[in-house]
Amino acid sequence: MHKGQFIFTQVCKFLPKRAFDCLVNKYDGNKWVKSFTCWNHLLVLIYGQLSNRESLRDLVTSLAPFRNMFHHLGFGANVTRSNLSKANEQRDPRIFEE
Repeated sequence: MHKGQFIFTQVCKFLPKRAFDCLVNKYDGNKWVKSFTCWNHLLVLIYGQLSNRESLRDLVTSLAPFRNMFHHLGFGANVTRSNLSKANEQRDPRIFEE
């Protein structure tokens, strides 16, 4: 049984969450959001880049075996293709660019 932290979680500890939260507040990224926050969105996108995923469907399929570990990976509860597509469509991309 796995007892330590995931490598992905260890890598994400180096991300400047405080600076990212300032950007989210600047562009109202979490306005009207209940569960899938900008931070969760960022972590899923980073996972997709690091694992060289080509589409949202491919990304969600690769995450399916880890569904019971989403909390430990920082993804939040609901990582679905529809949630990701809505988040990509509605959120200001400047949050992630800066």
